[in-house]
Amino acid sequence: MANNKGINNGIRRETKRETKGMGGGPRGGHALGRPVEKAKDFKGTIKRLLGYLKNRRTSLIVVILLTIMSTLFTIVGPKVLGRATTELFKGFYGKLKGVPGATIDFDKIAQILLFVLGLYLLSFVFNYIMQFVMASVAQKTVYELREDINHKLKKIPLKYYDSKTHGEILSRVTNDVDNIANTLQQSVTQLISSVISIIGVIIMMLIISPLLTLITLITLPLSIFITKFVASKSQTYFVQQQRILGELNGHVEEMYTGQKIVKAYGKENDSIDKFNKHNDELFDAGWKAQFISGIIMPMMQFVNNIGYVLVSVVGGIMVTKQAIEIGDIQAFIQYSRQFGRPIVQTANIANLIQSTVASAERVFEILDEVEEIADLKDSHKLTKISGQVAFENVKFGYNEGEPLMSNIDFKVSPGQKVAIVGPTGAGKTTLVNLLMRFYEIWDGDIKVDNISTKSMSRVDLREIFGMVLQDTWLFKGSIRDNIAYGRENATEEEIIQAAKMARADHFIRTLPEGYDTILGEDANNISGGQKQLLTIARAILADPNILILDEATSSVDTRTEINIQKAMETLMKGRTSFVIAHRLSTIKDSDMILVMDHGNIIEQGSHNELIEQDGFYAELYNSQFTTKYVS
Repeated sequence: MANNKGINNGIRRETKRETKGMGGGPRGGHALGRPVEKAKDFKGTIKRLLGYLKNRRTSLIVVILLTIMSTLFTIVGPKVLGRATTELFKGFYGKLKGVPGATIDFDKIAQILLFVLGLYLLSFVFNYIMQFVMASVAQKTVYELREDINHKLKKIPLKYYDSKTHGEILSRVTNDVDNIANTLQQSVTQLISSVISIIGVIIMMLIISPLLTLITLITLPLSIFITKFVASKSQTYFVQQQRILGELNGHVEEMYTGQKIVKAYGKENDSIDKFNKHNDELFDAGWKAQFISGIIMPMMQFVNNIGYVLVSVVGGIMVTKQAIEIGDIQAFIQYSRQFGRPIVQTANIANLIQSTVASAERVFEILDEVEEIADLKDSHKLTKISGQVAFENVKFGYNEGEPLMSNIDFKVSPGQKVAIVGPTGAGKTTLVNLLMRFYEIWDGDIKVDNISTKSMSRVDLREIFGMVLQDTWLFKGSIRDNIAYGRENATEEEIIQAAKMARADHFIRTLPEGYDTILGEDANNISGGQKQLLTIARAILADPNILILDEATSSVDTRTEINIQKAMETLMKGRTSFVIAHRLSTIKDSDMILVMDHGNIIEQGSHNELIEQDGFYAELYNSQFTTKYVS
């Protein structure tokens, strides 16, 4: 989201790398028979994808022309080389028969060979330039696509992220975009080259001998039949392989993340047995899939060899009758051997393009998501903030037609401490999310210093707040940088002072590198309580006008909690603060307590007032100090 002061202190959730169903073989191994994911709207997606190439039409035309030239020079090569063979055969045969003046013209043969070398060299140069230009086209296109996705993700409302797993979003942004990039870089030029090769080879074979061409083409239906028959057989096993691989990856991830629980309950053998079962199933399905798809090429090679034998026999007869030059037979055999390769390549590329269009479709689904309501152009920006907050008859729900909150109405004076309590799922965090415009309300209004949050830009609004959440978020980097994340251009003294106020300075200095200690992935080289201390220090450094504390001390021990509470009391002095708490003993001194249940505020007042009412809050409070022992 926007680079806001304080808001990013904890709002980002920890990303889990979800591997379920994402397993697969290496890209590029798209053998015939591998399951191909197809797009729902192939034509529409292709048209939209081509829209990203419009600005690069000139480069694409250059790529196409270079590909055609490179392929044509390669195709012409065998025909020209056949002339050298004919020249060599004529001279040798003449000398063998004792023809007067018969000789092998090595100069002419050398000229032909140099000409062929020049053709292949030009083909290489054209291919090199084509790859260079196409790399630029592909990367610029994907760069633009990534930019669009990045801008879109900033505008998508929070409910989109709540409804999608992190792995699914990451897969679309990374794997699917990479799939598009690789296809643009390689497959497009290969497809052009393969099509030109098929056409060019057929033309050259027809020029040499229509009869031999007919013999070669007779074997084509047999090759197609074999390919389709074997592919249909292997398809089932490839689908099974992908399914089992997803189950195996999911099991490995589950066991890895929960290894302490697995060991604590002595379930290692069960876990290993389940892994072995999946592994055996994967081996069986994978072996069958790879074996069946692997025999396609040997079988096609066998069919091609039949054609090769027929061409050699008929061609030999034609040479003896002087109906064709021997060099042309050599060239024709080369063409017939080349003929099957571009057909197989075209089939593979067609499958790959299907998969790529499906990837593009998933990317476009993100780009088509409904965006947040745009900020007003003439939005208000608060300069002097007192911290007054008011909810006026607010109505909201996550799903249309299913209201969660109705007539939420309360007012907070500047500097007040407001506690929000209630059972799990009561709507406590939702109330705070509405305050910060992570969700748009259906009706009513929310005001800060008598200014509607709807009339403020989200960036300006969220700069007012500082957040410390129960789920800590720290990025890979030094402890110093993690604390300074809450405030740009913070000095060393300010960072240390914030750490001291959060009671984090002591443990930081006990680390080998102190403030320069690099936090690992998920900050797993420090304890959960220490993580929370760092997020609190980050919030302190941010120096927000309004504080939001969502069970901020739940991950620390009692002694640390007492120290943090003292730091929080100092921090909250003179600031409006909202505290979401489950331990009611920590919020007894709040100026106002909002008691929520099923999305609505059912009671509000001070601690003493609510206890005197002897209602829901009193029951909730008393239950936390009553211990029942069951024998």
